[in-house]
Amino acid sequence: MSNESLANLMTETRRFAPPAEVAAAANVTAADYEAAAEDRLGYWAEQARRLTWEREPTETLDWSNPPFAKWFADGRLNVAYNCVDRHVEAGHGDRVAIHFEGEPGDSRAITYAELQREVSQAAHALTELGVATGDRVAIYMPMIPEAVIAMLACARIGAPHSVVFGAFSADALATRIEDADARVVITSDGGYRRGAPSALKPAVDEALTRPGAARVRNVLVVRRTGQDIPWTEGRDLWWHETVGRQPEEHTPEAFDAEHPLFILYTSGTTGKPKGILHTTGGYLTQVAYTHHAVFDLKPETDVYWCTADIGWVTGHSYIVYGPLANGATEVLYEGTPNTPHQGRWWEIVEKYGVTLLYTAPTAIRTCMKWGDEIPAGFNLSSLRVLGSVGEPINPEAWVWYREHIGGGRTPVVDTWWQTETGAMMISPLPGVTLAKPGSAQTPLPGISATVVDDDGNEVANGSGGYLTLTEPWPSMLRTIWGDDQRFLDTYWSRFEGRYFAGDGAKKDADGDIWLLGRVDDVMLVSGHNISTTEVESALVSHPRIAEAAVVGATDPQTTQAICAFVILRGGAPQEEGLVEELRAHVAKELGPIAKPKRVLAVDELPKTRSGKIMRRLLRDIAEDRELGDVTTLTDPAVMDLIQSKLPSAPSDD
Repeated sequence: MSNESLANLMTETRRFAPPAEVAAAANVTAADYEAAAEDRLGYWAEQARRLTWEREPTETLDWSNPPFAKWFADGRLNVAYNCVDRHVEAGHGDRVAIHFEGEPGDSRAITYAELQREVSQAAHALTELGVATGDRVAIYMPMIPEAVIAMLACARIGAPHSVVFGAFSADALATRIEDADARVVITSDGGYRRGAPSALKPAVDEALTRPGAARVRNVLVVRRTGQDIPWTEGRDLWWHETVGRQPEEHTPEAFDAEHPLFILYTSGTTGKPKGILHTTGGYLTQVAYTHHAVFDLKPETDVYWCTADIGWVTGHSYIVYGPLANGATEVLYEGTPNTPHQGRWWEIVEKYGVTLLYTAPTAIRTCMKWGDEIPAGFNLSSLRVLGSVGEPINPEAWVWYREHIGGGRTPVVDTWWQTETGAMMISPLPGVTLAKPGSAQTPLPGISATVVDDDGNEVANGSGGYLTLTEPWPSMLRTIWGDDQRFLDTYWSRFEGRYFAGDGAKKDADGDIWLLGRVDDVMLVSGHNISTTEVESALVSHPRIAEAAVVGATDPQTTQAICAFVILRGGAPQEEGLVEELRAHVAKELGPIAKPKRVLAVDELPKTRSGKIMRRLLRDIAEDRELGDVTTLTDPAVMDLIQSKLPSAPSDD
């Protein structure tokens, strides 16, 4: 974004100041920033009191061996008790915990009392299968209630879980089972996806033929679709038979605050996936606090919906642990936003009276592409806070989200955080901060973050560099499972004493933070560092463009050439001259150096189910390489469609 465009945008954002009634009722106020600045550890100790501890911690942070942190280390608690039992004991057993909506239209409302019974039964079942405290359990599931129940059952007995995204290949599943040394796998026969059953169990069977995964004793299978599936007698067990016959009462055991809660694998640019380890007390403190603060949660009246998948960290933190620790009522949806029609999400918002919605920028841009008239056909007046997660949101999508989904009245919280951070770190707060479309803005109370240059020096307002975290935080990853050295090398070696997030960022004139995407997505063009996010934002600001993805391709003259893939609004055909018009538009917004060398109009972009664009696959296309692994895509056939439209590269001017 050019300096002129940025200045114009900030002038425009003054009209997004929170209404007085929102500010008056906010869960967190400006005083929280002051309190956290004055006594950061005292502030986090206060947030830990949101939880129920069997033994209250007396020590907040042990940072004697950095960067290996211990938070609330002498405290003891049970995560499942905090997410389920204590709400029943407080008289909220009849409150709906989960409104499940299946893709075919089936639905189920699960109260906290019912959730307590089912989690207790699942905990007994795992114990019967020989799962003990500290044993790892792999979970490979669709978006169904049993996925949440399985996670909570593991937490209840102190067995760290490793959730694997349900669209990952058998090889990816096997790698994760082997690395975590899981002995039990929980899966289902399949789930519903794009109007049809999609099998999962065969991938488990194939994964368990790999030598590293051969130590799995049992596979616990939920019957969801009724598909015929292979069956190994003695190893495979039906969930409804094994779990269904267990006692409905189970006494949870308290564990040390630093007891491992889960391992979640995130891909590196090279090598095997990294097993990010999160522990118990600090993680639960921060996800509960941030969910309460950032969404201004009122558990007695709100209906919350996070559209992420359970297989990603957003699903862990803001579908399972954060909302349930706060006693929230939430929606769990199995399917895609356009099955059976493009208004499916808004139909769900209307049906359940959703008040808090948390989704990804790519999903927002997809809905923009489908047209303004689709959300206009539904009653979305229940919404009062909108959230964005997963990657930087371009200002145009931010404004569309607020105007067409929020009716021009809702705050939008643009959150930055990662699998590694465990919980939200940078975000506006409803009723407290002035909204700036496209900016994550300000570290949350208790979080210390800044932007530094190549030498680790904090940059001045109006300058850019690298986003770093300067102080430990409760939900931080503790290490990479089984590889402390990789943990040190990956996150703590670039800037001494600071966590390097891997993201580029800049400060505006007010000192607010704007995320520029992964440093890997910063292109070097003729000696200039250019963010893919900035070029994408410039393209989407053109009235004909609904979505854009930009990559840098090796170029002998400029080091890298900018290649853009765009989706036209309303599915309109590409008109003659549009490519040159778009190139000129970017040059006007960002300068001639940022003008794309190639622009290709496509029908869809390669996305994971969580909504992230797989830019590495677009880079493969731009550099005419064989495509890498496409198994994580929602629709792998998208790559064939993109390749079929490839033109020859134009000469630059």
